[in-house]
Amino acid sequence: MHIVVIGWLYVVLLMALTEPSFTSGVVTFLLYGLFPLGIVVYLGQAPARRRLRQRAEQAEARAATPAPEPSAPPAAPSAAGGRVDPDQ
Repeated sequence: MHIVVIGWLYVVLLMALTEPSFTSGVVTFLLYGLFPLGIVVYLGQAPARRRLRQRAEQAEARAATPAPEPSAPPAAPSAAGGRVDPDQ
């Protein structure tokens, strides 16, 4: 997308340079170049901003939930047929 932006600005700059007066050149550059291109870039970056916002919300949700307590390790089976002897 960057190459399109650079190309569009180049074309609009050349259009502005060919205008008969400085004022009309500035108006041409703003109305044909910067304002429409700013809108297109803003709309083009919307999915990236949405993904960034979702990742931030997910990280915030993960930080807000407490970590689970570590559980005790499972009891090892005894030599008596895989059963755990309660007297041990």
